[in-house]
Amino acid sequence: MAVTDLFAQRATLGRSVRLLAEFRHEQPDPARFYGALAADTAGMVTDLWQATHADNPSGQTLVDVGGGPGYFATAFTDAGWHYIGVEPDPSEMHAAEQTRRAGPGTFVRASGMALPFADGSVDVCLSSNVAEHVPQPWQLGAEMLRVTRPGGLAILSYTVWLGPFGGHEMGLTHYLGGARAAARYTRKHGRPPKNNYGSSLFAVSAADGLNWAAGTGALVAAFPRYHPRWAWWLTSAPRIREFLVSNLVLVLRPPIPQK
Repeated sequence: MAVTDLFAQRATLGRSVRLLAEFRHEQPDPARFYGALAADTAGMVTDLWQATHADNPSGQTLVDVGGGPGYFATAFTDAGWHYIGVEPDPSEMHAAEQTRRAGPGTFVRASGMALPFADGSVDVCLSSNVAEHVPQPWQLGAEMLRVTRPGGLAILSYTVWLGPFGGHEMGLTHYLGGARAAARYTRKHGRPPKNNYGSSLFAVSAADGLNWAAGTGALVAAFPRYHPRWAWWLTSAPRIREFLVSNLVLVLRPPIPQK
């Protein structure tokens, strides 16, 4: 069975519409938005795992790189995973402590650029919407692959810069250029954006990720995270994918050594 076979059944137009509707709640009601995203992500990762493994994820270790305040912890624990969130930002870690009082999961303060885990020690390493926030996204990817055991899954999902959400809270002004969009946002709001171009937001293309992943020899699937299955062909369309893929998922599986 191909790694995406189960998730493809979930990737319907109805799902895409529901997720898009939730995006409007990101700023006013982050718990609602990230709760819905967490449940969808846990379903996606579980589908990807079960498509290539005979067992369910019960007790399998999942490391969430850039886990933030812990919204994903409950969703993954409910799905049977042993969840470990990794977060470098002290303020996000404090928020995680507040979340953890009412929820499960283990949280570690560390950088995704140097994960504090042994080689091949985790079953799944996930990074959801982090790669566009670091200056060296493929060092992050390499670390994820390093800690994932042979036969496990490294799942790196990120926002494509030229897609409609590439500018994050700067909206579509990122099409004017990242620096110009950031300056415009600062003038309008009296403060720089949280996701500030050049310091906490970087232009990462779909081609960048696909080229890096192909070079690892571990790539088993690539698809647009929020699109229905019938639109996944966009990933293989140069130029068009930069504007229409929006969020690219790279699924990598370190090979099992031959005996």
